[in-house]
Formats: sequence, C-alpha cells, structure tokens
Amino acid sequence: MFRILLAEDDQVMREYLTRALERAGYFVSAVDRGTAAIPLLQTESFDLLLTDIVMPEMDGIELAQRAGEMVPDLRVMFITGFAAVTLKAGRQVPHARILSKPFHLRELVAEVDRLFEGERIPTSN
Repeated sequence: MFRILLAEDDQVMREYLTRALERAGYFVSAVDRGTAAIPLLQTESFDLLLTDIVMPEMDGIELAQRAGEMVPDLRVMFITGFAAVTLKAGRQVPHARILSKPFHLRELVAEVDRLFEGERIPTSN
C-alpha cells in the first residue's frame, strides 16, 4: 500500500481528501500544517507528499524543499487555489505535480494513481 503524507490546513478539505484517498486504497497520514509534517517525515516512510501551498507556519513549497532534503526520492504534489503560487511552486520544486483548486476528488485520485502507475505496491508499512 502506498503511503501519503497530506499537509492541508483546511480541516474540511483535509478530511475529504483523506477519505477519498483511503477509499482508493492509499494509507494517509494527515496534518494541518507543514511544521507538523516534518516529525512524521523523520520517523515514518512515505511515497508521496501531498501538500497545500498556502499554510500557516511553513508553506507547502518550503515543506517540499525540506522533505526533499530528508527523503530525496519522495514524490511531491501540490494542491492550491492560487495561480500566482502555482508558478512559484513550479520554479522552486520543478519535479512536483500541481493540481489547482477547485478539483473533483476523482481528479485527485486519478493524478495520484498516475504517479504510481506501473510500480509495485510496497508491502511494508
């Protein structure tokens, strides 16, 4: 089962995204800000960092950069409703995927599925 670390400060959005991804067969650990994600990255193994860009304390771009230093092969996908920060994210974390809000949960799951296409599902937690 692929493991996703979700960082999203909006509680309702975080719950919707978590449910949709879990129903699609992913294991999700969800946090409400970037600074809460760092300790999990230090102690657990994840296949994808799915993060909002605009969050308090540490934005998603800084989180992705820090995560990349800690786990170089970690995939990153940004979700955002702000076009201007989409451009900034693309420049600062060029290998990341970006999904702009609003999106349907099916679109999110399809994008995540594409990230893991053709890969063997990890057997360890």
